Amino acid sequence: MGNVYLDSKKLAEHWTSSPRWNGVTRPYRSDDVISLRNSIEIQHTLSKEGSERLWRLLNDEESIVSALGAVTGNQAVQMVRAGLKSIYLSGWQIAADANSQNTTYPDQSLYPSNSGPILAKRINNALLRAEQVERIDGNESTDYIVPIVADGESGFGGALNVFELTKQYIESGIAGINYEDQHSTEKKCGHMGGKVIIPTKQHIKNLVSARLASDVLNVPIVLIGRTDAFSALYLSSDIDESDKNFITGERTDEGFYQISNGEDIAISRALSFAPYCDVLWCETPTPDINFAKKFAESVHEKYPKKILAYNCSPSFDWNNELTKDEIASFQKNLGELGYKFQFISIAGFHSLNTAMFELAQNYRENQMTAYAELQEKQESLEKYGFTSKKHQREVGSEYYEKVSSILSQSAQYKT
Repeated sequence: MGNVYLDSKKLAEHWTSSPRWNGVTRPYRSDDVISLRNSIEIQHTLSKEGSERLWRLLNDEESIVSALGAVTGNQAVQMVRAGLKSIYLSGWQIAADANSQNTTYPDQSLYPSNSGPILAKRINNALLRAEQVERIDGNESTDYIVPIVADGESGFGGALNVFELTKQYIESGIAGINYEDQHSTEKKCGHMGGKVIIPTKQHIKNLVSARLASDVLNVPIVLIGRTDAFSALYLSSDIDESDKNFITGERTDEGFYQISNGEDIAISRALSFAPYCDVLWCETPTPDINFAKKFAESVHEKYPKKILAYNCSPSFDWNNELTKDEIASFQKNLGELGYKFQFISIAGFHSLNTAMFELAQNYRENQMTAYAELQEKQESLEKYGFTSKKHQREVGSEYYEKVSSILSQSAQYKT
């Protein structure tokens, strides 16, 4: 295996012969990758198998991959128990309540960059524990090791920062990662005003850096290129010719260039990013199926097999912007347009806060009756696979009883 791992010729043959890499452009050589590898390959099993599984799911013509954003490990476990096949790890949620600085931030890349990989590891560990608990009971009906798609935000710096962050996420077991074209030091939530984007070629360099990192670690992560150009107001530099048609001529006090945002610039940049990523994502301010259709048709005219992603964002005012029938059919319609990965980025934050507020309000008014009602609800969900009412079992008590039992049976140690 060592010789194959360090064989640049075989790596180059793999890139050209494997259907996995059809349509993917690498502006570097296989011997460049080999020169950056260690002599011994470190296996990143969760990330590698997760990446391969995610790619298969995305290429299944009969289904879409639906995901919710998880902010804790146990949330991810419940998502899998309920039947979801993938987990989204949102930078917004990391900023809000899951960062290594242990504080609350808005979605502006203010938290330490290792926070995301730490949460990814926490989620994977929770999923692994859930599998251990069920295997102790002889139940292996649920496949807990589902792919995690992580939010790399703007990379927390330049191309080298993207390279290192991608490696850290792979080491934490993620299967896919998205990088957006916002300026890393001016980064804002996709649904905030005043966004600044970087030159098209600069973001391509970031995507190439992420691909290079995954190649060095020998993990075929699913790379998602995101553009925020639809609602961005500024461009950090006018150096790229492909961006100049969208510059208005006005500049800010910081030196940023004002741009004409909207559909055309979003599509233009997505087409430029397409050869360097596996999936394209355009962040939009509203759930606009007409633009989603135009975007998909524009991409597929040039890149017929390019997979698309869509954030069914909680920032959308769903009930006021769409009818109930339109909401019900929205994801199905997106799927027919080629949006194979569809997710609600900060579902974990909203569900956690809503559930706790409801319980606290009920508890304040009705004391223990409120909690008894919660237990009744838990019991009613058990027929669907919910198990968390048995909280000791849920966190692994029976697993460690098994460990203790094995050790007790082996009590006659030879000395």
